Amino acid sequence: MNVRSITVNALIAALYIVITIVTYSFSYEGIQFRIAEALLIFIFFRKQYVIGVTIGCFIANFIGPMGWVDAVFGTLATLISSIALMFSPYLLLALLAPVIANGFVVGAELYFVLNLDFWINVGLVMIGEFVVLIGVYLIAMALKKRKGLLKIIGANQHIDFKW
Repeated sequence: MNVRSITVNALIAALYIVITIVTYSFSYEGIQFRIAEALLIFIFFRKQYVIGVTIGCFIANFIGPMGWVDAVFGTLATLISSIALMFSPYLLLALLAPVIANGFVVGAELYFVLNLDFWINVGLVMIGEFVVLIGVYLIAMALKKRKGLLKIIGANQHIDFKW
C-alpha cells in the first residue's frame, strides 16, 4: 500500500461514517436504508477499497444503537459482501451478496439483541439494502460508458463490466 491508497481508503472510511451519521434515523435497526452501503461498488472496481469500507462500517456500527455487537457482526457481513464484490464478474450478482449477508446477519442481531422478530427483520433489512444497491447499480449502468469515472476511482478490475 502506498500513500495514495491509504489516503483514499481513509476518505472512503470517513465518507461511510459521515453518510451513516447524517442518515442515522434510517441507517440502523429493522427498517434501514443505509445509503453509505453505496460505497461498496468501489470494491467491485478496486479490491483495495475493502479496507476503507470495512473500517468505515466498523466505526459507524460501533456508534450505532447495537454497539459492539453490530461493530463485530455487521462488519463481518460487510466483509463477506466485499469478498463477493471483489471476485464476481457480474455487478448485479455481486450486489446481491450484501443484500443477503446483511439481511441475515443484521436480522439475527436484531433478534438476539433487541428481541425483534427474526424473519420480519431479515426481510426489512434485505429490502432496504436492495433499494440502496439497485440505485447504485442503475447509476453504474448509466455511467458505464464514462471511462473517466473509472479512472477517477482508480479502477483496476471489471473496467468493461457486464450487468
